[in-house]
Amino acid sequence: MTSDDASAGWDAVADRFAALRSDVGTDIVLRWSRQLPRGDAVLDIGCGTGVPIGTCLAAQGFALFGIDPAPRMIAAFRANLPEATAACEPAETSRFFDRRFDGVVAIGMLFLLPEAAQAAVIGRVARVLHPGGRFLFSAPRERCDWEDSLTGRRSRSLGEEAYGALLDAAGLKMVGCHRDEGYNDYFDAAVDKA
Repeated sequence: MTSDDASAGWDAVADRFAALRSDVGTDIVLRWSRQLPRGDAVLDIGCGTGVPIGTCLAAQGFALFGIDPAPRMIAAFRANLPEATAACEPAETSRFFDRRFDGVVAIGMLFLLPEAAQAAVIGRVARVLHPGGRFLFSAPRERCDWEDSLTGRRSRSLGEEAYGALLDAAGLKMVGCHRDEGYNDYFDAAVDKA
């Protein structure tokens, strides 16, 4: 991996990631998606191969958009979800943030970014959500750091209190926290309907 690797090592481990990915958490995403009318536009940040999150959202009738900075992940996403719109670019600079969405998901992604980049992405999400739009992302509820098992890079959860403050500052309201059967935590936030 070189320092100019926009995927932060994820392109090199794309096959291993795909082989290890399970459907843990799809029940949380499906429950969250019921808050949105079918046919709405949903952005999947850090979409990876599209399995299982993107495929579960597409099966529910959403117009799906995916961004991921790993070329091999996006190639697999496009193969798995040919009707979706995808871009190989980082969330911090993605051109998809020039349009509006009804829902945004970032499953297993936000905590991979440095703290300042996490705050920036939350701000970008808040600006692209329609009134009443929803944002679902996963991160441990406690503040913690760990080494990613696939890339060896540092991951950092800012913790529930800090995420709540960032969401609030961006104009989003935390409306729920959930835990899946693999003990992963999810934060559900919404934009005011007004």
